[in-house]
Amino acid sequence: MLFVCKRFNRIQPLKESQLHQEIPIFKNLQEYLREFVYGGIDGAVTTFAVVAGAVGANLDPIVIIILGFANLFADGLSMSIGAYLSSKSEKENYAKHKSIEYWEVDNLPEKEREEIEVIYREKGFEGELLQQVVDVIVSDRHRWVDEMMKDELNMMEETKSPFKIGLATLISFILVGFIPLTVYVWDYFYTVAFDVFFWTCLLTGMAFLFVGALKSWVNQTGLFRSVMETLSLGFIAALVAYYVGDLLETFLLQ
Repeated sequence: MLFVCKRFNRIQPLKESQLHQEIPIFKNLQEYLREFVYGGIDGAVTTFAVVAGAVGANLDPIVIIILGFANLFADGLSMSIGAYLSSKSEKENYAKHKSIEYWEVDNLPEKEREEIEVIYREKGFEGELLQQVVDVIVSDRHRWVDEMMKDELNMMEETKSPFKIGLATLISFILVGFIPLTVYVWDYFYTVAFDVFFWTCLLTGMAFLFVGALKSWVNQTGLFRSVMETLSLGFIAALVAYYVGDLLETFLLQ
């Protein structure tokens, strides 16, 4: 059993280290890859929906560009601010409860010790072993509070920077969200002979494939399932927007 445990412990870090070495150049950015992925998905979906709705309403390409860019920057800023405030509030809430736990440890040590005993008794510790574990935990004030935060309140500290979370969300929203507008912008400066909306759908689909693959890597889920979920989300949003635009154009502009 000891050999198995040692072998298991030796294998697990290897897999984890390999995972984190897949993109060594962007090692510092990987921490915020989740925000980049979901910001990119939201950017592509919302901008593509605006374009599809405008096409369904038969609006001029210049109007599509104006609406698309207005949505791109307004929604991107809104989402990034929301991500920043959410992360900041979470950190502040954690800090507030942690200060309360410090006060309780300092002023109600017996009660807090009993709570540690209950927590570890429920984990299966008994008798002298239970008391030894509790003694070790309560011997260090910071360790004691950390245990209370994790096991009593079920709270984990957010180590990411709220500002960087918001920034990663904004950058990914704008970068990926710009893709549905790319062909229209190109057509505005250099008139093209092909179907602009078709190529917009094609490029946006490729963007969904890329972001869906990243989502699979971040969440450690199946590649096919993650890609199909992302594609389906974008397709449904664009389809609804297209027919809503078509319906409104039929009743309001004719």
